[in-house]
Amino acid sequence: MGNKILTMNSVELFTGAGGLAIGISNAGFRHQAAIERDKNACLTIRSNQQRGIQSVADWPVFPADVTQFDFTTLQVKGEIDLLAGGPPCQPFSQGGKHQGWDDSRDMFPQFFRAVRELKPKAILVENVKGLLRSSFSQYFEYIILQLTYPEIVQKSGEDWVDHLSRLERHHTVDHHDGLSYRVVFRNLNAADYGIPQKRDRVFMVGFRSDLGVEWSFPAPTHSQEAILWEQWVTGDYWERHRVPLSERPEVPKKQCDHIYNLQSSLFPPLTKPWRTVRDAISDLPVPGSEEGSSRVLNHVVIPGARKYPGHTGSPLDQSAKTLKAGVHGVPGGENMLAFHTGEVRYFTVREAARLQTFPDEYFFPHCWTQTMRQLGNAVPVALAEVLASSIRTHLLRVKAIQA
Repeated sequence: MGNKILTMNSVELFTGAGGLAIGISNAGFRHQAAIERDKNACLTIRSNQQRGIQSVADWPVFPADVTQFDFTTLQVKGEIDLLAGGPPCQPFSQGGKHQGWDDSRDMFPQFFRAVRELKPKAILVENVKGLLRSSFSQYFEYIILQLTYPEIVQKSGEDWVDHLSRLERHHTVDHHDGLSYRVVFRNLNAADYGIPQKRDRVFMVGFRSDLGVEWSFPAPTHSQEAILWEQWVTGDYWERHRVPLSERPEVPKKQCDHIYNLQSSLFPPLTKPWRTVRDAISDLPVPGSEEGSSRVLNHVVIPGARKYPGHTGSPLDQSAKTLKAGVHGVPGGENMLAFHTGEVRYFTVREAARLQTFPDEYFFPHCWTQTMRQLGNAVPVALAEVLASSIRTHLLRVKAIQA
């Protein structure tokens, strides 16, 4: 199989700090455009390009509002193999105003336009779990059907509900002409794929219908059962990290029944264990120390962390809570690390980047507040790579057949 067959073109919308895009790049795609309107996020990417970070080195970054972007201006040799992006989640987030389609930040229509104009072989979309709530169920159906039939456009004066009815009627006919995609979706927990963070997000993946691709989401590789087994049945976890009995937390009360059932089992779980915060950061030097500040990028302690009811942080020996784009006032204290002693502190930027599986050489040039916003909005790099690798494998099969 020659290099020409191995070359895969991609376009990324709503790139942010680059989590999804880096994962896609690591999977073997070459970005022909990375579009992001936030100047701070663009500066993060360009700072790493200037530092020679390989995964972002050749990205053409467009600091542009996607609503004003003309996709026909892209100079691309061959077809776009993958169009990816995570439209702003605020319209559908649990912590937002829940305005959905009435929110000016709803950028799904722009993603539809990009699909229509670029006609990529595959699409990958990420968004918050809140999109699956019953209050958005009709709009979610609309998103799936519009991704399926991107050329059936909304008419002038037609609202999205009437447009949905037209899409439904088209979907039920026997034959479909024009551009169409086979689209599937699933709510994925990043922890199930080796990311040290419990992070539920909706992913939508589609392949152009003419390619005849049969695809399903990759099976989870990690489980909570496996980490509970290592911690509370065999104790291997504590031995691996050399944690003495005096420094181990108490058995989590919520998991007592679960652990008892595991102890009664004769066989360990077949999956790998969920990765914990300790797994992710234990090899980092103490933040604030001379070694920590000089050897590790972005590894500086931010003072002022405190816990109170409902704001307790992520326990060191569990997968982290979901990092969010808020900072000091995030419900649950998702941006804090909680020790078994009861002490808490804020995650350093590098620790938070580890929880999102960004490479250690990736530099964040902004203050802690702005950087945590970028990290909270990002897709974990390693999860993006898992999905993009699977998509690429199926596209390579199509290229091999067509060659």
